[in-house]
Amino acid sequence: MSMENKMLQIAQERYTTKHYSGKQIPREQFNELLEILRLAPSSVNAQSWKFIVASSKEAKDRIMEGFLDFNRERIAKASDIIVFAVPEKVSEEHLQKVLNKEIADGRYAKESVIEGLDAGRRHFVGLHSHSVSDTLAWETAQAYIALGFILFASAGMGIDSTALEGADFDKLDEILGLRKRGLRSVVAVSLGYRAEDDSNAKRPKSRLSKEDLFEEI
Repeated sequence: MSMENKMLQIAQERYTTKHYSGKQIPREQFNELLEILRLAPSSVNAQSWKFIVASSKEAKDRIMEGFLDFNRERIAKASDIIVFAVPEKVSEEHLQKVLNKEIADGRYAKESVIEGLDAGRRHFVGLHSHSVSDTLAWETAQAYIALGFILFASAGMGIDSTALEGADFDKLDEILGLRKRGLRSVVAVSLGYRAEDDSNAKRPKSRLSKEDLFEEI
């Protein structure tokens, strides 16, 4: 099977898991998923996010009250949960850390371009920093890019997943102490292996037609 066909097959077969088996993802594979998440793209490479991982029973029990009742089984029986958090403000310290890492990684062939590219990033960050709500909206959009990355990657590795929006994010922030760090939780994902009787596995995938979704100009 060609790589193109493999990608299409993953998209065709991947679905949102409703019931998990409790089986743990091998740590080597899970660490690969975390590395994929680290490599996810973000606007102007700002990487303004934190990924909070709950793998042990104790950690999952700790965050349980932050999720609505219908999602709690997807916390308890999944292998791992990742909470995506974003900042209320992109700090000077963070912007400098990103720039220093880019320089260390050899992103800039000429020192003369560094100042201009750094200024460009700061310009776009500034466009979305007029208020906390403005920053959160922009950074939440970036977090969803990373979410899409891990949903597709996990399916390609034979790992099931559920995007978790059914949460009391204020409560989750309280449990994890995020507000005092200037962070807000915005979405989460559970990862693991489907239960044999997972009802959603038997339902055919349903999407609108190309004619409904695409326009050529």
